[in-house]
Amino acid sequence: MPHPVVTPQDARLMAKIIDRPDFERWAARARATGGCAQPVFLTGTVKHVHTGTGELLHSYSTDTEPDGALPVACKTRRASRCPACAEIYRADTYQLIRAGLAGGKGIPESVSGHPAAFVTLTAPSFGPVHARRARNGGRLQRCHPRRNAKPCPHGVVASCAVRHSDDDPRLGEPLCPDCYDYAGSVLFNALAPELWRRFTLALRRYLAKSAGLTHKEFRETLAVSFAKVAEYQRRGVVHFHAVIRFDGPGGPATPPPGWANVRLLEDAVRHAAGAVSVTTPAAPGIPARSLSWGPQVDIRAITSSGTLTQQAVAGYIAKYATKAAECVGTLDRRLQPSDDLAALPITPHARRLMNACLTLGALEEFADLRLVQWAHMLGFRGHFSTKSRCYSTTLGALRAARIAYVREQFPGWQPPDDQDPGLVLAIGEWRFHSQGLTRGEALVTAALTGRPLPSAVSSRSPACPSSC
Repeated sequence: MPHPVVTPQDARLMAKIIDRPDFERWAARARATGGCAQPVFLTGTVKHVHTGTGELLHSYSTDTEPDGALPVACKTRRASRCPACAEIYRADTYQLIRAGLAGGKGIPESVSGHPAAFVTLTAPSFGPVHARRARNGGRLQRCHPRRNAKPCPHGVVASCAVRHSDDDPRLGEPLCPDCYDYAGSVLFNALAPELWRRFTLALRRYLAKSAGLTHKEFRETLAVSFAKVAEYQRRGVVHFHAVIRFDGPGGPATPPPGWANVRLLEDAVRHAAGAVSVTTPAAPGIPARSLSWGPQVDIRAITSSGTLTQQAVAGYIAKYATKAAECVGTLDRRLQPSDDLAALPITPHARRLMNACLTLGALEEFADLRLVQWAHMLGFRGHFSTKSRCYSTTLGALRAARIAYVREQFPGWQPPDDQDPGLVLAIGEWRFHSQGLTRGEALVTAALTGRPLPSAVSSRSPACPSSC
């Protein structure tokens, strides 16, 4: 991420922060948040009371803190909002994925011998878009060369002979926006989690049928574990990357039967991807339609060494766990009633996608999809990273281990030796004060911690953004 350009005005703002009489305390708190770009400021007190005598042993108040408030990290996963907190989320996701492939974090190392594959499920086409195509040798191909293409009903010839660069803003934009199926695109995003659920069911049914087992016998013989992440393509449609692994009935600690190999996994994935579909609601003038996965299904075996290693897969999935729809040029927050869609700083393609969400979401038949609330995500309302229960450890367990480590390194106030810690009760009372940093505070925090700034630094606000 590029370093911010510090203007003379920024330098004056930074100097004002550094000249504070309590700067050392302020800097310590900034470092304690890990360089969070949008910390939450709390006011309140903590009192340690002896439950037997009622004696007040120790008290803490945020009145002693700089500006009378205590900053705590926002803990968002979005790198566009807070790179520092997103990096922690990325690292946790990496450990979670890697543990399910190589062991560790409570998962036996023998799991590395279980058949596993890296699977990519894509969306169908909703109209031709500008794309960057490269051959195996790396030579760029033309986007959409059509020698005898005829104009569409809107007078646009669906042809593009340009070899797009990776930073070309036209990438993902429809060749003809009026022909593009914007309704189908946002409906696919909204129903993608259900399509994934049906995919996992069809996958297990195919495996049971292939082995000649009933569903009950299958559950007692083989377990299918997975971890997946959603990624936005530049055209504004999500597709899923998943690790799918075979285990014995006892989970990662037990080996799968010998007939459960990577070849069977590949056959099952291709069958399930082509077998499932989901039907959209019908509304006056909008007939129901069937949506399914796109024809491009990529399946690659994961090995401890080779072209696709366990570490490479974990790193790839973790990278996308901190991203949202910003590659499409949309917002990283929810739309507010006061927002004027036409005036928002978004791309025309993203504006049309969001408008499709608002139009369909206003219809009663589509109310359950909550398209209006998730218009900034172009209709997608699922979790970006999910896993089956027995895949590996959990994000909660990783966070708990980190909290325990910090408490061990920085124990804070401790009761006197003559007091039983079990009889000391901590009573806390906290209130929300504000969130975010001023431009000067953000620059000084970045300088102190070495953490990058987000793409846009917002001023401290009295309320948390609704998208957090």
